[in-house]
Parts: sequence; C-alpha cells; structure tokens
Amino acid sequence: MWLKRPSPGSICDEPDVSDSGTSNDVAEYKRLLQVICDNRPSGTRGRLALALNTNRSFVSQLVNPAYAMPIPAQHLQTIFEVCHFSPSERALFIAAYDRAHPGRRETLEDEKPTRLVSLRIPDLGNPRRNRAIDDLLAEYARHLIKFVAAQQS
Repeated sequence: MWLKRPSPGSICDEPDVSDSGTSNDVAEYKRLLQVICDNRPSGTRGRLALALNTNRSFVSQLVNPAYAMPIPAQHLQTIFEVCHFSPSERALFIAAYDRAHPGRRETLEDEKPTRLVSLRIPDLGNPRRNRAIDDLLAEYARHLIKFVAAQQS
C-alpha cells in the first residue's frame, strides 16, 4: 500500500490511511530475502531477473525492504529455487509472507514446481530485438508445457 506523504511546506491534517502493520510485515520478509541474496554468489540477482523474465531494477525493488511493493505470490517458487533457500530460510520467509498477505499463497499451492532452463543464444546487438527473442522463447516454452500437459491427460 502506498504511503501518503505531505508535499514540502504543507501540513497534512489527514490521518495516515496506510496499514503500517502490513508495510512492516512486507519489509520483514523483504529483509530476509535481502540477507539471503547478499549471502549468495555474485550474479544471483541477475539470474533472478532472468528467471522472472524481468529487469534487474524490478528485482532490486523486490529485495529492498524500503519499497513497500509486495512480492507477487507467483514469483515465490522461482525465488526459492534461484536463491537456493535452505528449508529453514524458506520456512522463515513463508511465515513472514503469510503474515503480510494472509491467504495469498493458498491459491498457488496446487501449482507444480518449476525449474530453470538456460539457453545460450547469440546477442543480436539490439536490446529490443534481444528482448523480442527472449519473449518468443518464453512464449514457446509456455505453449510447449500446455501441449505436454494436454498429451498426459
């Protein structure tokens, strides 16, 4: 939830409507993630950005407790795998996440675990073209997974 900040030089008589408990709970699990990432090898955040199919600045916001932005529940499994959470780290993180977002994870418990597959492809020399290829490969993987699941049913 966004915090309301008064503009410079103004007096804000309105009460703060943000839920500070939720914000503190979000900061708690983000602090855990930050410590875990800081204790992992160099490049972990870059690998996490790649696995989440996003950019590094998004991962920086996910890991930084100063940002109240919650971590989307669908990213948790990927975060656990890429950051190599130990069972105790995972339990602590999940407990803090569930305090911050009661019931949010329950909708994802039926999902099957995933794994990260890396491909080495040529750099096309253009960020937009590289991103287009990345998106096409990700879309192909999603379609392939749906196809295999349909064949197994």
